[in-house]
Parts: sequence; C-alpha cells; structure tokens
Amino acid sequence: QVQLVESGGGLVQAGGSLRLSCAASVSGRAFSTYSMGWFRQAPGKNRDVVAYINWSDGASYYADSVKGRFTISRDNGRNTVYLQMNSLKPEDTAVYYCAASRRFFGSRSEHDYDYWGQGTQVTVSS
Repeated sequence: QVQLVESGGGLVQAGGSLRLSCAASVSGRAFSTYSMGWFRQAPGKNRDVVAYINWSDGASYYADSVKGRFTISRDNGRNTVYLQMNSLKPEDTAVYYCAASRRFFGSRSEHDYDYWGQGTQVTVSS
C-alpha cells in the first residue's frame, strides 16, 4: 500500500521555477521498488504524462513538451520523488499528480500506475 502527498505547487511568473515534491508512505514493499511518474491535467484536457523514472534501472522519460526544462529525481532514503520545473510557460499550468507503479519500468499510460496523489496546482502567469 502506498499513500502519496504532493507539495510545492503555486503561482509563478513565466520563466520562473518550481520544485514539486511527492512524499510516499509505504507498507509491504520498499519505495525504491516503485517506478514513479508525474502527470498533469489542464482544465478540459486529459491527464498526460510529464515524466517518469524507472525503479529497475533509474532511467527517466520526459514528454517532449518539458524535455530540457523539467527534471525528475528521487530520494529513496526520504521516500520522495521530485519534479524540478524550470523555464515555466503558461501552458504548463495544470494540476500535477504523482503516481506509483509496481512495474519495473514507468509508463506514459496512467492506467499502468497503481497509486495516485491528490494533486497540486501549478499556475504560470504570462
């Protein structure tokens, strides 16, 4: 069982930075054995993957729209995954969710994730 709590969202001007955190409470299986993903959902749109990091090999994936600007990382000792967001744009405005998957590798599909946080709002003003 995993409980996820996101934090770090807020209002920022275009070009600014935010760091999102996702703290996990786990039982029965180590946090380090979950692949972790960040998704986002803008009003009226689907929930889309932003980035994920595999537990098996530590490799990461980024959506084209955030590549070079966002960085996903994890601290297994703190049971936390982070999303560093730089050079933010108004189109990054969304509710950001973290998710945990028991799979060896992360996925672009939200259906491959087993646990979700409640989300944190990120608003980027122009």
